[in-house]
Amino acid sequence: MSATRVAAWQCLPWPLDVQGNLRRLDAACASAAARQAGILVTPEMFTSGYAITRAEVVRLAEDAGGPTEAAVSEIARRHRLAIVYGHPERAPGGAAYNAATMVGPDGTVRGRHRKVHLYGDVDRGQFAANPGRPAAFDFCDSRVGMLICYDVEFPESVRRLALDGARTVLVPTANMKGCEEVQDFLVRARACENNCGLVYANYCGADDGFEYNGQSMICGPRGEVLAQAGTEGEELVIADLPGGPAGTYLADRRSDLYGSLE
Repeated sequence: MSATRVAAWQCLPWPLDVQGNLRRLDAACASAAARQAGILVTPEMFTSGYAITRAEVVRLAEDAGGPTEAAVSEIARRHRLAIVYGHPERAPGGAAYNAATMVGPDGTVRGRHRKVHLYGDVDRGQFAANPGRPAAFDFCDSRVGMLICYDVEFPESVRRLALDGARTVLVPTANMKGCEEVQDFLVRARACENNCGLVYANYCGADDGFEYNGQSMICGPRGEVLAQAGTEGEELVIADLPGGPAGTYLADRRSDLYGSLE
C-alpha cells in the first residue's frame, strides 16, 4: 500500500452554529486538498460544538443520512477528499450519540462510529454510550477505523481495530487543558503497540465549558510524531502516513495465553 497523506484540522469551537461550521469545513477542505491531502479529520462534535448541554445535543442530533451529512458529502465531492467529522446522532429513546462519520471523496459514507467510553459528567449527561465494539472498514486499498477522544486512551479500543485490519485510526477529539498526557505519550503508544498510523484532531481555544489544549497530531506506526500543532491557534496539520509493514506486535502476540479481542 502506498503512503496516505492525511490532515488533522485543529480549530476553535463554534458551538451551536452548524451552518457556520459547514462553511469553515468547506474552506479547510479546500486548503487540505490544495496540499494533496486525501483525508481530513475534524475535532469531536465539530458540527454542533461539544459542551452544549443535553437539550441542545438532542435538538441538533440527526439520523444517519440527515441534512448535515448530505452537506458534508457535497463538500467531500467538491474537493475530492475524504472527511471524518464529529457530530451528534439520534439514538433510541430520545437520546443522542457522540458520533463520527467518514465520507469518501465520492460523497458516499464509508464508516460510522459512536463514542464507546464516556468521559466525565458532560459526556455522561449529554450522550448515550455506543453498545457495540469499534470496527474497521475498507477504504481505498486498506482498512481504517475511527474512535472518539476518550476511546483512544483504552488499549483495547485501538487493538480491536488493529486486529480487525485497520492500518490507520482516525480520532476526532476535544481534549482539555490538564490532560496533556494523552498527546505526550498515550496517542504515540497506541500507534506503536498496534503498528498503525493515528490521526488525532483536537480543538484549540475555549467554549463555555472547557479550555482545549490543541496539540493535534499525526503519528506513524512506530509511534513517531510525523506532525503536531501547537497548544494555541488554528492549524491544518498534514503528514504522509507510511503504507508498508512497520512492526511485528500483532503477529507475535500470544492470544492463546490471554485471550483474543476478535
